Amino acid sequence: MNVPSYALDAVSRLRAGGYAAFLVGGCVRDSLMGRVPGDYDVATSARPEQTEAVFAGERIIETGLKHGTVTLLLDGHPVEITTFRTDGAYSDHRHPDEVRFAAQIEDDLARRDFTVNAMAWNPETGLVDPCGGQDDLARKRIRCVGDPDRRFDEDALRILRALRFASVLGFDLDPATAASALAKKDLLEAVSRERIAVELVKLVCGPDVRRVVCGFWPILAVPVPELALMAGFDQRSKYHCYDVLTHCAVAAETVRPDPILRLAALLHDCGKPACFTMDRDGTGHFYGHGQISADLTKTILTRLRFDNDTIRRVTDLVALHDYPLDPEPGKPPRAIKRLLGKLGTEDFFRLLALKRADSLAHDPGYRARAALCDRVEALTRELLAEQACFRVKDLAVNGRDLIALGIPEGPAVGRTLNALLEAVLGEEVPNERDALLALARSVTSP
Repeated sequence: MNVPSYALDAVSRLRAGGYAAFLVGGCVRDSLMGRVPGDYDVATSARPEQTEAVFAGERIIETGLKHGTVTLLLDGHPVEITTFRTDGAYSDHRHPDEVRFAAQIEDDLARRDFTVNAMAWNPETGLVDPCGGQDDLARKRIRCVGDPDRRFDEDALRILRALRFASVLGFDLDPATAASALAKKDLLEAVSRERIAVELVKLVCGPDVRRVVCGFWPILAVPVPELALMAGFDQRSKYHCYDVLTHCAVAAETVRPDPILRLAALLHDCGKPACFTMDRDGTGHFYGHGQISADLTKTILTRLRFDNDTIRRVTDLVALHDYPLDPEPGKPPRAIKRLLGKLGTEDFFRLLALKRADSLAHDPGYRARAALCDRVEALTRELLAEQACFRVKDLAVNGRDLIALGIPEGPAVGRTLNALLEAVLGEEVPNERDALLALARSVTSP
């Protein structure tokens, strides 16, 4: 295993102090898969106070003494060091009522969630794998350590973690693990909304999100019941070859793994079941579904206690995902400029990515709007290169200039600035100081 020097140093110094010590968990899994781990965790026979003695002089943060954990900073990198332990009962389906320190690494590995996370390694001993994690890596399988019912009863968040690993790693759930996760799904009611949100974002950003969402929506519908209404909902439209949930999952998998964009793609049509109508020939319609989906999206993300910035940005994308952007030949691209002003460049390009993915998730015969998004993107980049005016603050005049003209301070200034912006967006007047002041005089004169 290719392990950075600071992580090896942590293990070596504990071993030199007379204690067993291993790299453990996700860093071992990722290293065996040829991935670069995001962090490194160490399990040791040393008690927390003994670990602190070994690393006297180093910066140590007592992050979880109750569970035997300290965080060591070596060369600017955090290394979480935890004493071998076994867990008592989990009366709240989330946290052990008590923790007992153990003497052997095998005891510590036996309490972990999935076999691929229950491996340990150090340079002298090599790989310690009592639960068959390496074999499950080769089989691309997520399997609980021991009895899956017991694992999920202990910590209900493991149900979502199983789905997250399946999505991120592209693995299948072992049949017994999958059956138990579905049977125990209502235990997720015991998990905080914030923790569910964290796992949901990681799941949605995985490369295999479509398969996991469509295969395990009954689990995801515990915290997000709106997904149950989308699953299997026939759109009754020649434009669509998928039900609502599959369409959204395909769109989510199509866009880059950006949390804002993936959440917007997954939820962009969540309001369709609520506004479905069908005409006489059996064709389905979803009038006003963009705003209805946006309202539901805000409800969902608020329920899961996402931060306000994320809620606003995702909701804006959902509300605008079917907003027409194709400029008429010979006409100024007013809609594009207006949305650039409203969203900013970053979220405007997210909107284009969402619209493109939405089109690609339609029936193969009706995906032409993806090419339109490419044309709009090229036009937008031209506008940005020209430093075109999109917002009031981009105008060549400001409120002080208008007050100097004699416009009363207050709402009249704002109305005039907005009128000037509309004129610039429509290319009725150039964004030049003298031209704007002249227009301001004309629109405010008696």
